Amino acid sequence: MSEEFHLLSDLALILISAGIVTIVFKLLKQPLVLGYIVAGFLVGPHFGLFPTVVELNSVEEWSEIGIIFLLFALGLEFSFKKLFRVGSAAFITAGIEIVTVGCVGFLTGYFLGWTTMESVILGGMLAMSSTTIIIKAFDDLGLKKEPFADIVFVVLILQDIVAILMMVLLSTAAVSQQFSGGEMMYNIAKLLFFLILWFVIGIYFFPSFFKKFKKWINDETLLIISIGLCFGMVAIATNLGFSSALGAFVMGSILSETVEGEHIEKLIKGIKDLFGAIFFVSVGMMVDPTILKEYWGTIIIITLVAVVLKALLSSAAVLLSGQSLKTSLQSGFSLAQIGEFSFILATLGISLKVMNPTIYPIIVAVSVITIFLTPYCIRGAVPIYNKLYRRLPKKMLQMLDSYQLGGKHERISPENKRMIMGVLFRTIIIAVLCFASIVFCVKWLNPFLSEFLPKISAFFSEKIIMVINTVVTLTVASPFLVGLMTNRSKDVNRFTELWKENARNRVFLVVWILGRLFLAVFFIVFILSKYLTLTAWLLIPIALGIAMFIFFTRRALRRFSKLEEHFMTNLNAKEE
Repeated sequence: MSEEFHLLSDLALILISAGIVTIVFKLLKQPLVLGYIVAGFLVGPHFGLFPTVVELNSVEEWSEIGIIFLLFALGLEFSFKKLFRVGSAAFITAGIEIVTVGCVGFLTGYFLGWTTMESVILGGMLAMSSTTIIIKAFDDLGLKKEPFADIVFVVLILQDIVAILMMVLLSTAAVSQQFSGGEMMYNIAKLLFFLILWFVIGIYFFPSFFKKFKKWINDETLLIISIGLCFGMVAIATNLGFSSALGAFVMGSILSETVEGEHIEKLIKGIKDLFGAIFFVSVGMMVDPTILKEYWGTIIIITLVAVVLKALLSSAAVLLSGQSLKTSLQSGFSLAQIGEFSFILATLGISLKVMNPTIYPIIVAVSVITIFLTPYCIRGAVPIYNKLYRRLPKKMLQMLDSYQLGGKHERISPENKRMIMGVLFRTIIIAVLCFASIVFCVKWLNPFLSEFLPKISAFFSEKIIMVINTVVTLTVASPFLVGLMTNRSKDVNRFTELWKENARNRVFLVVWILGRLFLAVFFIVFILSKYLTLTAWLLIPIALGIAMFIFFTRRALRRFSKLEEHFMTNLNAKEE
């Protein structure tokens, strides 16, 4: 029988079994994800009563495409602007929850006799909750508009970001079989650099593209373009040493900020559901009953950690962020499960050969149990709160109330906080663009000039070419250098008010202004030292002189203002 026929028959078997089993699970009012996993087990190689999938390698390739579409859809639902509009409670909660649960998971793996890498992966999997299952449970229970739901949703988003970061670090650490502190910091910095660069470039170009060609773009064309951009970013991310899932997520988050974001999300829903189903079916195919029977004790231990300890630690994290005891318990018990990212991390761990394949069905079993218990955990939060409220001493309740009030007290006004965060992010973005423009010149433009100019004329000696490369690099980077040294016109009055308000504000403003000037001079020194052989005593005065020249050059400022205005217009186009 031909390989192509096996491919079609396997796909038919997967989809038909998934469809039938999910109908049964709908009748039982259970999550569809569990139905896909059960369907995968039934048609997998470890269950012999039904026809079995033949081409397992092809199924793995389809499942990888499923991960790409799942992350692309997650990015389309994601919004950086919404993320930074929420209060600090969600960020504090996510930080404490991820660190504490991750450490408990690592220790659990260590005491179970797992390797360091396996324990790290287990900690990451336990720290992640199931976005799909929680949203479904909130819909079924009518809790989506409750105050604690907003905290849970932001925590889930931050967990997804950390999971993607962990996938990048895991891919890097797999080479050396260990987590080196310096290497980890380098990869985190590299990841953040490319995330900011991709996001800024994407926002600068894609909204304008969709706006300009809107008349000629129908649903079919939009679907093709969006999937093409997704796969293109996947290819770029992979070539740069990142995971394909990261590229899909980044492109989804960029397109979500365009006016077509919601439209694209609706168009790819069917494709995402199709390949997502194949991915979860492939997860079920890896479940081996003999391994589950052998490691049932390990499954029970990890399940207790995922449900009991994670619920308590997550509740404590919300409580420490300044929320009430009731809100803390509701939030913490909602997060008491592991979900889709645990499968993705486990798949990555096996593909990188840093995790024992026998761990995979254990994780799947724990995930299935915790997902099944999720609605009961959410319902049980309020009764547990009522029992605690009746039994806790009055002094402790008063202390919790006073801590909650203290957590809600803002030392800095919301307006000033937004302004400070805005100028800090603006500075970071401009610095990234400035460095990217320098790297572009050093890596591509200047080598081209060094090779091309001598062919034109013998006048272009090596020294003259070095001077030309220096001038070209400074010219390309000049809009971003002037952007580092200047303020937006709308911020000037606000800075004046802050300066007059108190001495602490003056210290912040002085440090911030000097810091930006230092950064601009540092970039200029880097450019000069790259091409010219000058001593430090000459480099610094020359760099300061160039910085002042660029600062007072209106042309560079006009170029930067146009770039910034175009970016801000595209960034706010969706809301307008």
